[in-house]
Amino acid sequence: MTDIKTALITGASRGIGNAIARELNDNGYEVLGTATSESGVKLIQDQGMGGYVLDLNSSDSLVNFWEQIETENKNISVLINNAGITRDNIVLRMSDDEWSDIMNVHLNGTFQLCKRALKMMLKSKWGRIINISSASASIGNRGQSNYAAAKAGVEAFTKSLAKEVGKRDITINAVAPGFITTDMTEQNKGVNAEYLMKEIPLGRFGEAEEVANLVNFLCS
Repeated sequence: MTDIKTALITGASRGIGNAIARELNDNGYEVLGTATSESGVKLIQDQGMGGYVLDLNSSDSLVNFWEQIETENKNISVLINNAGITRDNIVLRMSDDEWSDIMNVHLNGTFQLCKRALKMMLKSKWGRIINISSASASIGNRGQSNYAAAKAGVEAFTKSLAKEVGKRDITINAVAPGFITTDMTEQNKGVNAEYLMKEIPLGRFGEAEEVANLVNFLCS
C-alpha cells in the first residue's frame, strides 16, 4: 500500500472480527477495533492494534466513541460493521428487549456508523464499507427471527447505500457467511451440527480466516 489507510472494525476482539482485524493489520492498514468490554479492548491492543470500547446497544457509548475518534483525528477509510450478538427465542416467547437489542446492534448500529464514517470518506473521495451479514438473512432460522430480520435489513441497506455513494469512489458491500466456527456459533451449534453439515457441500464449517481474506479483497 502506498499510503496507510485506517480501518475501523467493530466486534474485533474475537471470531470473524478479530480475524478481519488481524488480516488488515498484516496488510498494512492502521486498524482500530472495538469491543464491548475493557478486557476485549486489551486483547485487541495486545495484538498491536488500536482498541476502543463501543456498545452499539447504547447511544451514549456510540456518541462517546465517535468523539474519541474525532479527538484523535482518525480518518476512517475502511469500515467493517461486524459486531454481533444473538438473543434467540421463538416469536411467541420473544421479549421486546430481545427484539430491539438485535436491531440496535446489527441494523441501527450499522446505519449510525456508516453515516458517520461516510462524512470522512466523502472528504477523502475514497472509501470502503463492508457489512457482515449472514446466510440467515435469506434462509431464516427457527428461533432467530430477530437476527434474520436484522441481517436482511443490513443487506437491503447495503444495496441502497451503494447506489447513493457509488459514484464517489466509495464501495459498499455485504458479506453473508454461512456457518463459521467462532465462539458465538459454537454456543448455538448444539444438536443441529449434523444437520448443518449435511447442508454444506464442502462437508465442513467455514473458518473466520476465510471470511477475512474476502473482506481484505473487498477493501482494495
